[in-house]
Amino acid sequence: MVKRIVIDASLCDGCLNCSVACMNAGRETPGSVYELDLEDPENSSRNCIYQREGNYFPVFCRHCGEPDCLRACMSGALRKNAQTGLVEYNPERCSGCYMCVMNCRFGHPKPDWRNRLVIRCTFCQDTKEGERSV
Repeated sequence: MVKRIVIDASLCDGCLNCSVACMNAGRETPGSVYELDLEDPENSSRNCIYQREGNYFPVFCRHCGEPDCLRACMSGALRKNAQTGLVEYNPERCSGCYMCVMNCRFGHPKPDWRNRLVIRCTFCQDTKEGERSV
């Protein structure tokens, strides 16, 4: 069974709690969100909340059935896991061309200019459930 995050964008009020939780889940050192340094570039959120004309638009990776990002990746850094249905990213294979960023129709992957990599949703696969506290 493939899990998905389903967002009702009409209920989003731009509070950024989902972004802070995502930042906390992606940390190397487990801890509380209250200890999270929001200005540290290492704590980047893997989702985005855009605001346009007074409305908020949450953008999460949809781990598409036919991912545009994967088709655009020339280095083989992206692959679709047949068992989980997730698009997985291998930063060691990434060339930093950002073709995945430019080709995602939903605007999800973000460039990490500092490390010349891509910031994208891992669906918290790199964390163990219950390991992080909020």
